[in-house]
Amino acid sequence: MTTAVDEAHIAPREGGSTPPSRSRRREWLVALAFLAPALVLLGALVVYPMIYTLVRSFYSARGDHFVGWDNYVAMFTSDTTFTAIRNNVIWVIVAPITCTCIGLVFAVLLDRIKWSTAFKLIIFMPMAISMLAAGVIFRGMFQEDPDIGVVNAAIVATKSAFTNQAAYPGAKPRPDAGIVADSGIIATEGDVTAGDNATFPLVGIRTDALGDNPTQASGPPQPADAEVTGTVWLDFVRGGGGVNGQIDDGEWGLPGVRVDAVAADGTVAGTAHTEDDGTYVISGLDPGASYRIALPAANFTEGATGVPWLSSTFITAVVILSYVWIWAGFAMVMTASGLSAMDRTLQEAARVDGASEWKVFTRITAPLLMPVLIVVFVTLIINVLKIFDLVYVIPPGNAKPAANVIAVEMWTVSFGGGNDQGLGSALAILLLLLVLPFMIINVRRFRQEREQ
Repeated sequence: MTTAVDEAHIAPREGGSTPPSRSRRREWLVALAFLAPALVLLGALVVYPMIYTLVRSFYSARGDHFVGWDNYVAMFTSDTTFTAIRNNVIWVIVAPITCTCIGLVFAVLLDRIKWSTAFKLIIFMPMAISMLAAGVIFRGMFQEDPDIGVVNAAIVATKSAFTNQAAYPGAKPRPDAGIVADSGIIATEGDVTAGDNATFPLVGIRTDALGDNPTQASGPPQPADAEVTGTVWLDFVRGGGGVNGQIDDGEWGLPGVRVDAVAADGTVAGTAHTEDDGTYVISGLDPGASYRIALPAANFTEGATGVPWLSSTFITAVVILSYVWIWAGFAMVMTASGLSAMDRTLQEAARVDGASEWKVFTRITAPLLMPVLIVVFVTLIINVLKIFDLVYVIPPGNAKPAANVIAVEMWTVSFGGGNDQGLGSALAILLLLLVLPFMIINVRRFRQEREQ
């Protein structure tokens, strides 16, 4: 005899409802239909190139011979590859830490000022500039010529403001004028007695070294008994004319030249600097004593010059600085978002208990922001391992080998003249293996945050 329960199990569902297995299959098909375009693109643009690059790394430069591990052996025995790996290590150590720390400091400090949004916008603005444009900007800023590079222009201007030394490179004495040049020093041929004067007609000076408004040279002032006076001027008239060794119209004084009175024992008994018209007065000398009047060699150097920032010595630091300028805003915004979501009651409670701002920052704010800081730090590590644009654009030709990184080396070997796609593929696999662990760390962090 069939019971009611058995009939319920045997009887079909009312309305012909679909079995669970068929419904689940339909859901999978719908999901697959929506995911199919993305999966095709992912396979075509990511999976296939990775597999093809791995296979290509075991073939010769032209791809017609299987060479096994030869490309990897050549990669790790090349000096340029070692330089690229060393520079990538420097990048990983310096750039992410610097960006993360600057972003943390900016986020915390700007959170306490009234116009924080405007300042954050200014700091974040470099992110809107392409890496190529940023590279062009920094290459121009750090040019060694102070007339082009703004950084060296500031350095030269600062040096010039704190020194009273003129620079007249190439200067030399007028022949038969009673002055001689020795080891860059221009001095009187014989001794000069205090109460007399010594003039220095010079030639070989570029007119642009005189400035925009040079002053007509004047004759030496009348000296006192304890003084030596004179004039230092450019003994040259544009267009010709004048008398050699005499001050003529159209001959300019040399301002700022240091003039020393050297005693018989070699000590400097007095010093003066020339005025705009080239005249000088050395006072405080012994009346009737004899001195040799000399213009030190420092007067005739190139003067304050810029630092060769784009040379092999400094080029990596300049490129990293440009990266920090761009990405510090990203670190700041990410940290500020974490700061805005933080429970401020803990900070206020610590301040009520008498904790200083430094202890609040180090014991509460920074630890609570640590998950965000780790995500920012790992993201920047992945980014710097793949850095290409800045390293390719900023260094001039002679400094490119010193600034080399793996991504640039890969491009150079494959397409930039090397035409060795096998070795380039091996470098690409090396770069993938370096980036992969940090990508896994970031994915795990995202999953942990989502589960919380």
